[in-house]
Amino acid sequence: MSLMDWKAVRKQFPALANWTYLNTATFGQVPVAANEAMARHAAHRDEMACGDFLDWYADADRLRGSLARLIHAAPDDIAFAGTAAHALSTVVTGLNLGEGDCILTLTDEFPNQLYQPHLREVPWDQFYSSIDSSVKLVAISEVNYATGFRPPLGEISGFLSQRGIPLYVDGTQSCGALEFNVHTIPVDVYAVHGYKWMISPPGAGFFYIAPEFRAKLRPSVIGWRSHHDWRNVDNLHHGSPEFSTKAEKYEGGGLPMALLYAMEASVNLMLEIGPAKIEERVLWLAGQARDRLREFGAEVADTGSQIIGARFPGHNVSQIAKDLRGQRILVAARHGQLRVSPHFYNDEEDLDRLMTGLRATCGRS
Repeated sequence: MSLMDWKAVRKQFPALANWTYLNTATFGQVPVAANEAMARHAAHRDEMACGDFLDWYADADRLRGSLARLIHAAPDDIAFAGTAAHALSTVVTGLNLGEGDCILTLTDEFPNQLYQPHLREVPWDQFYSSIDSSVKLVAISEVNYATGFRPPLGEISGFLSQRGIPLYVDGTQSCGALEFNVHTIPVDVYAVHGYKWMISPPGAGFFYIAPEFRAKLRPSVIGWRSHHDWRNVDNLHHGSPEFSTKAEKYEGGGLPMALLYAMEASVNLMLEIGPAKIEERVLWLAGQARDRLREFGAEVADTGSQIIGARFPGHNVSQIAKDLRGQRILVAARHGQLRVSPHFYNDEEDLDRLMTGLRATCGRS
């Protein structure tokens, strides 16, 4: 594994001094740098009385550039969204689906996908055979939130592209931990709520919309920033908006600036470390966790992702998670599995404490 001063990186996350935190698939730890960025913005608002608010949007554009670097896109391809649910609803509404049209997703997907209208849910082994003329959108996660299943997106993307079916990918459970490149895996939309692996506050999110898809997808959230010349605040346009060709046309209104300044600090930290180094470390830690859990007797599948789902026959995993919490070890229970989700700020000592906690909880020496 690449040499890196991970102990120095870990100091950016003070909660780790008091908790064994292996639960990033629920919430990521927000670094000190991100909290400081929010505080600086609050102080700056007081100093300038918000008189320079248009400059904040220039700073947001700077963040678009950093996010674009992270997924190998262009800044104009990035729109901000409070949640991935917001992004998906924007896409679904913009498609204006009719009777008989459907959105295809996988069994046991995250509820964002499952709760959509026009939905058809299929198991992975029936995915390709379920693609027919009624499918107007495929909406899946890059990594399943409960099991860690990682579908072959490159293969799926090529299959759908040949049939003219748009692909929406939710990267909330992957972006920030695993590398993603919109050129090597072409998608129409890639949406991320940053409060997990992007180590950002809840409400800070973004979605990539491919230029070709933007030309076909009408905005469904309309606000004062919908018109292409919205920065001309002295003479805001009255009448129907003339939309920009940029992805920002899907944002509609104002942006949560404090949260975006925090996200920028988090993204800059990840870019400084290097996405490749982060992925290498996260997958290594996940592999170590799988090996240890198997040695303990748990049933663990190889999913190729950083999320581990472990079954403990004869044990209630919800109770195990509760008992571990009492030992200041945070993991999660999801659909009969104990979910362990290490990020780059974790280390082997965290895994040691997890196993010690499991032995105490399950009554093994």
